Amino acid sequence: MQHAVNGTVRSVLRFEGLCILAASACAYGRFGAGWGVFFACFLLPDLSFLGYLAGSRVGAVAYNVAHSYVGPAACLVAGILLPSHAWLAAGFIWSAHIGFDRALGYGLKYQRGFGYTHLGLIGRAARVEPAAAAVSAER
Repeated sequence: MQHAVNGTVRSVLRFEGLCILAASACAYGRFGAGWGVFFACFLLPDLSFLGYLAGSRVGAVAYNVAHSYVGPAACLVAGILLPSHAWLAAGFIWSAHIGFDRALGYGLKYQRGFGYTHLGLIGRAARVEPAAAAVSAER
C-alpha cells in the first residue's frame, strides 16, 4: 500500500504509541480525576467511528480529528494555562487512547476505507489487499 510505513519505522511508531500511553497514564495518575473517570472516558474518541455511517471520507476525517495529538495537546495547554485539573485529565486520557491505538497499529485513516492507515493495512483490508496484489502480479 502506498503512503504506509513498514519495517523498522512502523515498529518505532508503534513503540512510540506505547510510550505515549505509558507517559499519559503516569501523568494522569499524578494529575487526574481518579481511575474510574479514566476508564469511563478512555474509549470516547472511538465515537468518531460513527462518521463512517456517512461514508468513508467523512469517517476518515472524523476519526483523524479524534485520533490526532492536536486535540489532547490543546487540552493540556488549557489545563496548564487556566489551571484546570479537568482539562489536564481530558488531555491525558485522550493522548493515552491515541497512544494505545497507535501501539496496536491503528493509524490515521485514508479515505479509501477504515482499514487503510498510515501505519499499514488493518482488518479486512489487510486480508484482501495482499490477495489482490498477488493476483495482479500473476498476470
